[in-house]
Amino acid sequence: MSRERKKAPRVLLVNQAFHPDVVSTAQYLTDLAEDLAGRGCRVTVLAGRRGYAAPHPVYPRREVYRGIRVIRVCRLQLGRRNRITRFLDALLHNLVFTVRMAFLPRFDRVVALTTPPMVAFSALLFTRLRGGRLIYWMMDLNPDQAIEAGWIRRDGRRAKFLEWVLRLVLKNSEGIVALDRFMKDRVLARGAPEERIKVLPLWAHNGDLESVPHDQNPFRAEHRLRDKFVVMYSGNLSVCHPLDTLLEAARLLRDDPEVVFLFIGGGERVGDVLRYRDREKLPNVIYLDYLPRSEIKYSLSAADAHAVVMGENYPGVVHTCKIYGILKIGRPFIYIGPERSHIGEIMAGAGLGYRVENGNPSGVVETLSEIRGLDDNQLEKVYNRSRDLVRDRFSRTVLAKRLVDFILGDDNI
Repeated sequence: MSRERKKAPRVLLVNQAFHPDVVSTAQYLTDLAEDLAGRGCRVTVLAGRRGYAAPHPVYPRREVYRGIRVIRVCRLQLGRRNRITRFLDALLHNLVFTVRMAFLPRFDRVVALTTPPMVAFSALLFTRLRGGRLIYWMMDLNPDQAIEAGWIRRDGRRAKFLEWVLRLVLKNSEGIVALDRFMKDRVLARGAPEERIKVLPLWAHNGDLESVPHDQNPFRAEHRLRDKFVVMYSGNLSVCHPLDTLLEAARLLRDDPEVVFLFIGGGERVGDVLRYRDREKLPNVIYLDYLPRSEIKYSLSAADAHAVVMGENYPGVVHTCKIYGILKIGRPFIYIGPERSHIGEIMAGAGLGYRVENGNPSGVVETLSEIRGLDDNQLEKVYNRSRDLVRDRFSRTVLAKRLVDFILGDDNI
C-alpha cells in the first residue's frame, strides 16, 4: 500500500498591507506569501482594503494573487489628529481584524506582523479558538515605538496595556522573528523564551532591483536630474527617522546649484519636510510620493548618495530596511544615527558607508564633499562590495528561505 500523501500546509498571513500597496511591510509580506506558495503551501492573506500611507485606492474585498487567496477588511478611519484618535483608530482596526478572523477556518500556521499594532493579539485569539501555531514576525516593537515617538506616556495606561499585550503574545507565540540582535535583546527582556526566537533581517528585493546607469535612467531625465548630484532619502518618513540634520545640510548647500536633496515616500514627517523647504525657500529640496515597486530600481539608481536615518533611541525598536535596497543598487550612503545599531554593525563589518551623528549637518556636508570626490575606481569598489554583501547575507534567496523554513518547521503539519 502506498504511503498517504501529506496535505499541503495551510498558512494565514495577517498584516494591514499587502500587494499592490508599496509600503515596505506589504512588499516583504508579498515576497513571503509567494515563497510559501512556491513551497506548496495553501496561503491566505488577511489585509486592509485601504493603503497604509493613504486611504486611496480601495482594494477589492477578495482576490487571488499568484495563487494566494487575499481577503481584505475595511473600517472607519478616525485619523491621527491627536494621541486619543490615534489609539482609538488602532483599536478599531484591530477589532475589525479580530471579527473577520472569527469567520475563518483553522490554519496550520498563522503569521502575524505588527500593523495594526495589536494584530498579533487578534491572531493569538484566533489560534486559541481554531488551533494552529502562531509565528510573530516583528517589524517593529510596541509600546516602545509609541513611547519614543511621544504618542503615549511611558507610565500611562495605554503603555501599560500595550506592554501587557506584547508580553502575552510573546509568551504564547510558537515562534518569534526578530529583525536584528537589538530587537532580540528587547524581546528577551520581556521574558520571551530564547529558543523560540529567530534573528532574521529583511532582504533586498532581488528580482526588482538592479543598478541603472545615470545616462540610461529615465527617472533622472524625467525629474531634470541629469546634471545634478542627487542626495536621496527614500522610504518611510516617520518620527523614528528624524530628518532635521539632513534638511539642515540641504540648507547649508542651498547655494550649490549642482546638489539636490530628493525625498521619496510617505509618513508623518512629510509635512515637516515640505514646511521646512517652504520656510527656508530651498530650491534644492524635492519631494515625491511613494513610487510603484516597478519604478524603484530607477529611483534608487538615480541617487549619487543615499541617506539612512535613525533616531538615537530606536535601535531594536524599528529596523531600517531601506539599507538593503541601497546595498543592492551599490551606491555610497550616509548613515545619520547611533553607532550601536544594526546598520552600524553592517558598516563596521563590511567597511561601507559613512556615519554622521544626529545634529551634525556640517558633518553631512563634509561627507557629501568626500563622496563627490570619489573616482570611478573607488565607486566601482563600493558597488562590488555592496553587491557581494547582499548576495552573501541579505538576499531574498538566502533569507526568505530561512524564514519559510522557520515558519513551517520540520514537523508533520
